[in-house]
Amino acid sequence: MKSQSRIARRTVLRGAGVALTIPWLESLNAAVPAPKRFAVLFMGNGVNEDQWSAKGQGASMQLSKSLEPLAPLRQKINVIDGLFVKSLTGQGIHPAQTGSILSGASIQRGPILRSGVTVDQMLANTIGQDTAQPSMVLACEQPLTGYHETNFSMAYSSHISWQSPDSPVPTEVYPSLAFDTLFENRGVMRNASILDRVRTRASELSRQVSSTDKAKLDEYLGSVRDIEKRIERMRIDKHKADEVAKGSNKPAWTMDRPANGLPEDLREHTRLMCDIVALGFQTDRTRVASLILANDLSAQIYPFLNVREGHHSASHDNLSDGYERITRFHLSQFAYLAQKLDAMKEGDGTVLDNSCLLFLSNLWSGRRHDNSRLPLVTAGGLSGAIETGRTISYLGEKDENRKMSSLYLSILQKMGLKMDRFGDASAPLERF
Repeated sequence: MKSQSRIARRTVLRGAGVALTIPWLESLNAAVPAPKRFAVLFMGNGVNEDQWSAKGQGASMQLSKSLEPLAPLRQKINVIDGLFVKSLTGQGIHPAQTGSILSGASIQRGPILRSGVTVDQMLANTIGQDTAQPSMVLACEQPLTGYHETNFSMAYSSHISWQSPDSPVPTEVYPSLAFDTLFENRGVMRNASILDRVRTRASELSRQVSSTDKAKLDEYLGSVRDIEKRIERMRIDKHKADEVAKGSNKPAWTMDRPANGLPEDLREHTRLMCDIVALGFQTDRTRVASLILANDLSAQIYPFLNVREGHHSASHDNLSDGYERITRFHLSQFAYLAQKLDAMKEGDGTVLDNSCLLFLSNLWSGRRHDNSRLPLVTAGGLSGAIETGRTISYLGEKDENRKMSSLYLSILQKMGLKMDRFGDASAPLERF
C-alpha cells in the first residue's frame, strides 16, 4: 500500500477523474521539505571521445565541444570519467555491454533473460511508493527484438530499467500515453482537458496564495496547458496510426515514424518526453524516471544534423564531425531537462537542486566498442547531498575504485535508502 504522508502534504487540484498535484508553493509548503528525485537519460553506442572532456571546477570549468550545452549549468554538474561496469566487459559487443548498465549485475546468453534490479527501480520500490506513479520508464525509440550474433537477447540493448532480474520494465515511447499514465487519464476522460476539469479549484487556490505564488501557479498551469495541447496532436496521430495498422493487419509499432504515430521530428519527440519528466517531478506525481534517447544499436536517423547514416552505423566512425553532432544533440536534451528543472523554484533552491540527473552511454568509443570507461555527467545536488561543479576522474585507479555500482550505491544512500551493497559494489563511490 502506498504511503499517503507525502501526498497528503501537497495540495491537489481535483476534478472529474483527475487529481493534479501543484508544485511547491511558499504559502502552502514552507514547512514541508522538498522531495528528492532521480532521473537517468541514456544514449547508446558511445560518444565522440575526442570532443568529450572537461577540466577545472565551478564557474571556470572548461567544457569540450560535445559538453558545451551544459555551460550554463557548470556549477550544478559533475563530469565524471573512468567508471565502468566490469560484468559487462569481455562478454561481446552491444547487448552484452548494455544489459546491466544501471545494476552492475551479470547477464546471461540465450532465451532466458537474467540481469538485476536497477537503481531507478530500487528507488521506485521505496520512495516511489509515496507518489501516484512509482517511476516513469520512457524511450524515444521502439525496443529491439530477437537476438544479437553474440547470442544475447536484444532486450538488453533497448531496456535499461529492470524491475526484477528476469523482467525489464516496458518502455513507453508514445508521449500521449506517457502523459495519460502520469495523470491517470482513462476512457472518455482521456480527451478532456485536465485544466478544464480543475479550473474551479485552481481559481479558488489562486485567491488564497501570495502574489508570488499566484504567479508561480499561473506559470505552472500555463506549462501544463502547453504540454497538453502538444499531447492532443500526438494523441490524434497515434489514433490514425492505430487505424491504419488495423486495416493493414500489422502492429503500428512495426512501422516507421511518422506512420507509427510517433513525431516525425525526433527533436519534438525528445523535448516532449523531457517536458513530461519535468512535469512529473514538478507536480510530485513521480520522483523517479528513465529516458532512453537512443537505444544501443539505435536506428535513429538525424536529417536535421546533416548525418546520412543511422545512429549505430555513424557510431562506427565516432570521431567524425557527424557523430559529434549526434552526441551533442543528445547531451543537449539532458541540458534542456536540467535547465527546465533549474527554472522551477522550490524552497530556497530549485527542483534541480533537489534532484540527481544522470546522462550516460554504454560505450566510450563506438568504433572500438570500448566500454572500459563510460561517459557520464550528473546534474543537481540532491538537496545538498552531492557537491557539484566538479570534474572527477577515476582513470588509473584500481577496478575496485571505479565501479558504476558504487556511484549508484552512493545515490541510493544519499536518497535515504539504508543499503550497504548494490550490484557488485560493497562501498559507495569515493569523492562523489
